[in-house]
Amino acid sequence: MTAMLTDWSGLADLFETHDYTVDAVVELIGEQAHRAMGRNATVAAVRALGDRTDPLATLTRLWPLQRVVDRDALERALPGLVDPLVADGILTAVDHQILAAVDIRPYASDDGASGWVVSDLSPGLDTVTAPMRPDFVLGVSSASATLTQLTVRTPVRRALDLGTGCGVQSLHLSRHADEVMATDLNPRALELAELTARLNGVTIDLRLGSLYEPVGEETFDLIVSNPPYVMSPPGDEAERLTYREGNSAADGLVEQVVTGGAARLNPGGVLQVLGNWAHVRGQDWRDRIGGWVAGTGCDVHVVQREVLDPYEYIELWLADAGLAGSPLYPARYAAWCDYFEALEIEAVGMGWLVLRRTDRAVPHLVLEDWPHPLEQPIAPALEAELVAVDLLAGLDDRAVLARTWTLAPDVVEETQGTPGLADPQHLVYRQQRGFRRAVQLDTAMAGVLGACDGELRLDQIVASVARLLDVDPATLAAQAVTRVRDLARDGLLLAADPAR
Repeated sequence: MTAMLTDWSGLADLFETHDYTVDAVVELIGEQAHRAMGRNATVAAVRALGDRTDPLATLTRLWPLQRVVDRDALERALPGLVDPLVADGILTAVDHQILAAVDIRPYASDDGASGWVVSDLSPGLDTVTAPMRPDFVLGVSSASATLTQLTVRTPVRRALDLGTGCGVQSLHLSRHADEVMATDLNPRALELAELTARLNGVTIDLRLGSLYEPVGEETFDLIVSNPPYVMSPPGDEAERLTYREGNSAADGLVEQVVTGGAARLNPGGVLQVLGNWAHVRGQDWRDRIGGWVAGTGCDVHVVQREVLDPYEYIELWLADAGLAGSPLYPARYAAWCDYFEALEIEAVGMGWLVLRRTDRAVPHLVLEDWPHPLEQPIAPALEAELVAVDLLAGLDDRAVLARTWTLAPDVVEETQGTPGLADPQHLVYRQQRGFRRAVQLDTAMAGVLGACDGELRLDQIVASVARLLDVDPATLAAQAVTRVRDLARDGLLLAADPAR
């Protein structure tokens, strides 16, 4: 595939003319058929199109549905571009019929990074599975969508998309970074990422190579990565799926992404990584990840969203590789079991890591399990956390007490108790946004936090509640400081204007 002849700006203009967008495609085929497409089922969408040959129907049939289209219909949709697209290897012509050789489909986002993404054709449509080529380039996936939703969007000068794949993260980065660099080990990925960039009119500095080799010692204000984190057993290099598997043992590749990225952050720079990590027999996973980030000079927040046992993990990724039902399946399964047993891996954690270079003497460190539903995008909550951590790092306990605080507007109070009793047995403050955390309170702390409305200082509130409940004010003050620090970091409590 040369991809050098096609007028990509002209192609984008035609896509806009025909309203080849996510919303228009959903309206064309219906929401239910669109949801079916998300499950790799296309029959409902094909039925919805019927015999339509208008440009939008033709483009939808060609790319998202991966069906044959008539050349004349496609010429009406893309006048003068069909033959160049065939010559570039984007399309395949068989007599008077045209098939897609790579996928070009609409993409929509809430930060304005909407357009089109170029990738390899979606595997497994309508339950037809087959092994994928080793240099397969995945399109927009649930993992890449997760990374876009947690990436902070504060404007920066230089950003790095490590392991760019089809280039979707770079589309987002181009919205708020002056310079965007993207790397990948897979030459085919860089080729399709370049097409994605050209089609959307953005400039990306694309570099070929493994991990941070292409950037040397260059530093960045933001690094994002959805790396090949799948922990698969070593095997034939020609069969390794480069989009998801590295050649490091266990979770060694994710560790290299984290440590190498931390070393390349500018002061205040942020690294955000999706990852899998091993739960090794006899070791807490927090100790394992903590060893990676120790000494990096970074504040760290690691969120483990899910834990799979070895068999769940193996079955997930064998199916992803198109090996379900294949004669190779039993042998590959057994080899994976042997690999995990040799490494003493008893489970696999899945989640994400956020690091920010602060060079504090005592870095802020949170490693937590959070399998619960959270708001998407989660990035605003993470950005607010970075701000809160900076504020709290500059406040000693006396300064925390001297500040005014207010409950976040999305916090609601929940009470539970036995019917007929005067007082509730449980009182909980719960976020409606962000991580949607909940905190259970005793009577004294509920009184303190309930009075945090930005008017009185915390020490004034503590003194008043201590008198009312006849408790030791010093003890209550110490408890309040600890609780306020935690709640402010988590976004349930906000620092009010110091002038007040």
